Amino acid sequence: MQRERITDHIFVFRSDQYAQVTAGVVLTDDGAVLIDTLLYPEETVRIRRYVEDGLGASVNYVINTHFHADHTTGTCFFPGAQVIAHKLCRELLDRRGRNSLRQMKKAAPEFEPVRLVLPDITFEEQMTLKIGATRFLLRESPGHSPDSIICLLEEEEVLFAADTVMPIPYFVDGSFSDSVKSLSRLLESEYEHIVQGHGDIILRGEVPGKIASDLEYLHRIDEAVKVGLDKGQEDIENQVSLAHCGKSHVLLNGVVQQLHQHNVRALVNHYRDESEEPPASRSEDKAERSYAWHQKKLI
Repeated sequence: MQRERITDHIFVFRSDQYAQVTAGVVLTDDGAVLIDTLLYPEETVRIRRYVEDGLGASVNYVINTHFHADHTTGTCFFPGAQVIAHKLCRELLDRRGRNSLRQMKKAAPEFEPVRLVLPDITFEEQMTLKIGATRFLLRESPGHSPDSIICLLEEEEVLFAADTVMPIPYFVDGSFSDSVKSLSRLLESEYEHIVQGHGDIILRGEVPGKIASDLEYLHRIDEAVKVGLDKGQEDIENQVSLAHCGKSHVLLNGVVQQLHQHNVRALVNHYRDESEEPPASRSEDKAERSYAWHQKKLI
């Protein structure tokens, strides 16, 4: 696990074990705030030890930016903390997270100590927290998943963007159109740092170009899928390349290639189903399948 200090009291931890997923620690006058956890218990427990032994603090609050296991599995290792998330995050953890955790425990013994923790405090749209002297603005940011949020430390202009910002946008468990809206909204403000949900920290001078690149990727993948469908192409997810969409295949150690193919497949399915007005049950089945795929990739 890698650790990076980006201000006197803000730390970012990046997993060496799973897809460079990130978590953040913010020291306040009222203890530490943990923004997401890491997937594997060993790494999250190391964060707790660093906060307690290295910083002389305790984690009093955990913010779950969305319900996916790679960001929430470690919540249980902070039993005294209040857990904060979007209302939908609580609902999705309760509905999908339990079965997911059972499957993870069957597949990998290191998850045996994990238990599911539902958030204590939930909100819709946005919420401002003042913990000690530090202000946190939490705002819904759907796209990657329907419950995704971002967390802005207002005075420091540090944005924990979670999976709204990744090496490539990834919307299989969420919505293409919401991804475009949420990324576009980020252009309304300036940031000293953006902490992605996976991968490297984005510095101030890099932020506009990064967001523009992500929006361009979404535009290109959308256009390429529409062209492929109009031409009746088969196996479109293998025809639309990352390079054509302006992204490198080496990001996240090559994992982005798989994410990209699943983005393409999700758009193909969306446009094929668009005129059919599928019933709610069919839409729910698709959401469950996409989540199941995401979970299988965790272990």
